[in-house]
Amino acid sequence: MTTTTDPATRTVRTACPLDCPDACALQVEVTGDGSFTVDAQPPGVGHTLTDGFICGKVRRIARHVDCPERLQEPLRRVGPKGPGARFERISWDAALDAIAERWRGLAGGPEALLPVCYGGSNGLLTQDAADAILFRRFGAARLLRTVCAAATGAAAAALYGRMPGGTLPDVVHAKLIVIWGCNPSASGIHLVPIVQEAVKRGARLVVIDPRRTPLARSADLHLAPRPGTDLPLALAVIAELFASGHADLEFLGAKTTGWEQLRAAAAAWSIERAAEISGVPAEDIRRFAELYGTTRPAVVRMGWGQERNRNGGFASAAILALPAVAGHFGVPGSGYLASSSRTFQGEVGDAAPDVERARRVVNMNQLGAELVAPEDSAIEALYVYNCNPLATLPDQERVRRGLLRDDLFTVVHEAVHTDTCDYADLVLPATTFLEHEDLHMAYGAVALQAVKPAIPRRGSSRTNHEVAVALLERLGLGQTGEDLSMEALRARILAARPDPAVDAQRLEDVGRLAPTIGERPVAFRDMRPLTSDGMVHLWPDEFEGLEGLEPYQYRELGGELPGALALISPAVAGTVSSTFAQLSKRPARLGLHPDDAAERGLVAGQEVRVHNELGEVLVELELDADLRPGVACLVKGLWARHTANGATSNALCPDTLTDIGGGACFNDARVRVEAR
Repeated sequence: MTTTTDPATRTVRTACPLDCPDACALQVEVTGDGSFTVDAQPPGVGHTLTDGFICGKVRRIARHVDCPERLQEPLRRVGPKGPGARFERISWDAALDAIAERWRGLAGGPEALLPVCYGGSNGLLTQDAADAILFRRFGAARLLRTVCAAATGAAAAALYGRMPGGTLPDVVHAKLIVIWGCNPSASGIHLVPIVQEAVKRGARLVVIDPRRTPLARSADLHLAPRPGTDLPLALAVIAELFASGHADLEFLGAKTTGWEQLRAAAAAWSIERAAEISGVPAEDIRRFAELYGTTRPAVVRMGWGQERNRNGGFASAAILALPAVAGHFGVPGSGYLASSSRTFQGEVGDAAPDVERARRVVNMNQLGAELVAPEDSAIEALYVYNCNPLATLPDQERVRRGLLRDDLFTVVHEAVHTDTCDYADLVLPATTFLEHEDLHMAYGAVALQAVKPAIPRRGSSRTNHEVAVALLERLGLGQTGEDLSMEALRARILAARPDPAVDAQRLEDVGRLAPTIGERPVAFRDMRPLTSDGMVHLWPDEFEGLEGLEPYQYRELGGELPGALALISPAVAGTVSSTFAQLSKRPARLGLHPDDAAERGLVAGQEVRVHNELGEVLVELELDADLRPGVACLVKGLWARHTANGATSNALCPDTLTDIGGGACFNDARVRVEAR
């Protein structure tokens, strides 16, 4: 929706589709000279979670839109791949013709092409729409987009059928708030004032994180487990709920299945045993269990930190089981908060039902291994969009080696020149979300929102949709009479959602829709589990028959380097994964607890070598008393420019997968730190 204030200025109401749960309702003021400012829509106009303010990174997004790294025209590499690669401008026609020619000539056939995409400024129209039709009709290999939320998503689907557990604004009604594996001060900032208001009203706050985050500093209780030990911690709390009589046996009998098996599995984890494994004092675990068992309403805000290790899926499942065991459902401020993206039910539908799905499937966390596979099975071409794989995927050095292959044809469609672009044969300029239309399904706010173009496109940038349609035409994959316009796809997407609240005209007029159950639905009052029988499955069939694993089985890391530290790479307020990181000129620093630094004879400001069998990172050291001892911290989203040797924390992370869901195990990294 666009309004006009004067001939020189216009106001565009849109939404933020960046990878953040809040999905803010935005207002863009565009002046006659093309400059613009971005702020929140006023309270009462946008969805309730935005509440009239937005994060600093989006408020300053003009720096990103017009940064020196912004891509304006298609580019073709001339000379070697890698840092400092040189490019020359070419036309869109030349670029698209070159892509079509190379793809037609792949020696290994269509499945030798791998599309690599995840996140970015994308919604329902700019990912898994025309692009999905293109790659399926061509027969390209399939990518499992599992770098984040895969393990948690698998756990939520198994237990609750991905039922939204609650809503962020209703946290204000809670009397106990548990923040587990989540730092809203860096990502999802709108929860912070809600928590603060709840605390003013008398709520207790528990934070579970290896770091003393801003909310942890003011919490009633902060538990700092060793990375990878959230599973035994959660199981010990479940066992204590049963032992102390705080388990809700009536709810368990009426609304769940498999609770007896879960109870038996949890019984193996005494508080003392969990304390020994997790490093959390037994008295703190006991206090947490008592608070959770006796305080109502209680809500658990679960993030994604707890899933980034080999036990991540079962850990998430055990945490999600807590409100069912204690019967914390049915009123505002209760239950769990994970992703609400399934609030509007229904799927887009098969992107291309006329062809079979490719047999070759690649987990994106193992892209490096796939790229350096034997020649007879190697990927020959990559198409990268909505993703910066060199900066975001595990086993960074193997990803780099794969991208350096002379025989690998790589195309990157991107808004700014990322590290991955240095390894591309062709670079295509993409629009930012302020320059194109989209539909966005929030996963924290409960809303379906229209994203509207607010500013002129920079250079000759094109949308994912436009490039996909152009390649369909060049490859002869279009169908007679087929309408792949944005308008047609938009109508198709909305029609696939059976919720009667999905009204296309209202979405156009208002800019957002809430589902029939409202913007603040309550689990077990307004909605039920989306499982086959409407019950919570605490011992799901999906957990049975896993190779070498029993349900809720804890696995120690094993094989650690002598004197190794657990490496974590949390989010920071200035970036969304690696997006916006080009704007930071400050060198990265490795955080260590003062005790760990002293033990190694290291001091603040010293250059250190962080290394393991996978690689090394050269970086400055800073002392951080907010870290628990035994943990090193190098934030995620860094680019090559932020370290002395161009490697980031991902160079130290294995490409092993979580117990369920095939997710990334970033926090399984174990490293040595020494003076450089």
